[in-house]
Amino acid sequence: QLGEQVADVVRDFKEAFGLFDRVGDSQVAFSQVADIMRALGQNPTNKEVRAILGSPSDDDMANKRINFESFLPMLKVVDTAPKGTYDDYVEGLRVFDKEGNGTVMGAELRIVLSTLGEKMSEQEIDALMQGQEDENGSVHYEAFVKHIMSI
Repeated sequence: QLGEQVADVVRDFKEAFGLFDRVGDSQVAFSQVADIMRALGQNPTNKEVRAILGSPSDDDMANKRINFESFLPMLKVVDTAPKGTYDDYVEGLRVFDKEGNGTVMGAELRIVLSTLGEKMSEQEIDALMQGQEDENGSVHYEAFVKHIMSI
């Protein structure tokens, strides 16, 4: 029973992997690995994916290819990596709470999202921030963290 379930999951993963194969050689470009992992429900940073791939050069990221059998153990590494908790994210945002009232300025949050760590694009930030700012342009960061963790 369990063996069948595992086989089904692996088959689903292989099918999703195959959707990214643009050449028809049962492989995908290194540059697609992060997208495939995200499509399979993981949320690795680009830096984590590069480390798992062995820190390839930009040229290798664009040109090297990987097959499913090599990809699957990498997916497991990402799946078992420690994830940030609700409290971790709230603590990280509390630093920007100048008034100590549970809010941060939306404009400041946008700058942080676009400049620190995994830099987000303006479109990604707009999608994430949609409906999160109050009439004063403030974001209640505990609600914001609940929102982003539910996506």
